[in-house]
Amino acid sequence: METATQPIDVVLPCLNEAGALPWLLTRMPAGYRPIVADNGSTDGSARIAAGHGATVVDVPQRGFGAACHAGLLAATSDLVCVMDADGSFDPQDLEIVSSPVRNGTVDLMLGRRAPQALSAWPAHARLGNIVLSAELRRRAGVRLHDLGPMRAARRQDLLALDLTDRRFGYPLEMVMRAAAAGWRIGEAPVPYYPRTGKSKVTGTVGGTVKAVRDMRRVLAAYAA
Repeated sequence: METATQPIDVVLPCLNEAGALPWLLTRMPAGYRPIVADNGSTDGSARIAAGHGATVVDVPQRGFGAACHAGLLAATSDLVCVMDADGSFDPQDLEIVSSPVRNGTVDLMLGRRAPQALSAWPAHARLGNIVLSAELRRRAGVRLHDLGPMRAARRQDLLALDLTDRRFGYPLEMVMRAAAAGWRIGEAPVPYYPRTGKSKVTGTVGGTVKAVRDMRRVLAAYAA
């Protein structure tokens, strides 16, 4: 069991989040080290992140999974967190997902989104999540209600899962492979706020469709 004083790297996949990063990085609690995995931003996100003390990793390959994987490779802590860089989560809540892993209660902890406003989680995105979560429970036996983008696990264990998806299927593949490996997987409510700026995924029907399509591809691969 670890002590709470050991640092935890926080991987922040990022694409044009200049508006959210200053608030996000100044809210990072003591003992958490932000790693901004910049996925080709053109709005100065990398410069802003570096100016606020974050480690910045340049990720030329486009894709949410590509950014997460690059950030994971750059991390050095035993326990790591992953969190969206758009201001929809408050870093002060990272302890909700990191503490159960640090204490050995679970192997993978997800933050179940608890919307603080109707605009935080549009209906089309919530519906897509409900469908995918139901499929996950049916196919993998994992009783989750949300494929939450705030999560925590051991870095070496995550790398050992050998995740291959580099798009929006990455979060689902992580859960599928973890379940197949016999991991203890849990979830807990985490406040979820309206993001800063326009979403590339949940904010548009097209973005949500792309994400669901990628995740269905992952489900189909595991069903084969």
